[in-house]
Amino acid sequence: METKHGFTKMSAIEFDKWLQKLKVARTVLYLQQHHTYIPSYEHFNGSNHFKVQLGMKDHHVNENGWSDIGQHFSIFPDGTVLTGRSLERTPACIYGKNSHSICIENVGNFDKNGDDMTTEQRQAIFDISASICRRFSIPVNTERIVYHHWFNLSTGERNNGSGGNKSCPGTNFFGGNKVEDCKKHFLPGLRKALKQNPDPIPEAPAVNRHVSVRASVLNIRKGAGTGFDRVQDRAGAIRGAILRVYREKNGWLKISSNKNHWVAGNYTDTVSPATVKATKLNVRSGPSMHYRKIGSVTKGEAVFIYEEIDGWCRIGHEERWVSKAYLKV
Repeated sequence: METKHGFTKMSAIEFDKWLQKLKVARTVLYLQQHHTYIPSYEHFNGSNHFKVQLGMKDHHVNENGWSDIGQHFSIFPDGTVLTGRSLERTPACIYGKNSHSICIENVGNFDKNGDDMTTEQRQAIFDISASICRRFSIPVNTERIVYHHWFNLSTGERNNGSGGNKSCPGTNFFGGNKVEDCKKHFLPGLRKALKQNPDPIPEAPAVNRHVSVRASVLNIRKGAGTGFDRVQDRAGAIRGAILRVYREKNGWLKISSNKNHWVAGNYTDTVSPATVKATKLNVRSGPSMHYRKIGSVTKGEAVFIYEEIDGWCRIGHEERWVSKAYLKV
């Protein structure tokens, strides 16, 4: 491992050990696959990992106006991975569809006639993706493992590449960027990587309920009260994060299944998990058909219900409403 400019460089083996020990308060449900396009292989000389990563961060912050580098991880042609944005923060990678996601940027241009992916990078993408799926119990299917190409660039609606989409992660990314290409070429390799690791995918511990953070940053403490010290091995939970609650005591919520980590419940709101049943469910700006359509969610997509009015459910901090009749709560 090597750390520079706030990024840590690891091999896939080191990454797996590091990730399994990492504590993350935010609920993670999706894994996004991207390619950088630029920088591509011609910008990587085998030893300038940190310079390339810092260049991407500078572009995202100074040109795009984002608060940090967009992605959580970058996988390089030599098979190494660099950390990026904190896992406690939502990525800036797919407009309107970043909630509950981890974003991987695979360094290179994987459109046809672009870069020929190295064997080392190919295996690292499988191994690192498998580590993330194992750590966060992400099922290996095209509802939870997603490509940027499947979402409309300006609206964030999932249309599986039918129009208004980027080619990302590339028209030649593991056989192509379509849903069927992912099913045929990428997911089988990911399942193989999961099987090659002797550690089984853990079953998700029983959760009492889910809550959404209202504070800008919510301190995580070593016990149920302000008299306990803040934990030092993880960052505070950020506004909007969905936390899993395993136990409650005197208004405090235990948010780790195996650590004594607690947050103050009065800075959170209870939310309910649900899954979309409709093939395509319209999202509206208010709780009735009279409000304008502002987007859509697709079958199998996981959402959280913040409020319910007359059979309509708000599925975000902002005014995003769907009919409860098409949700499996």
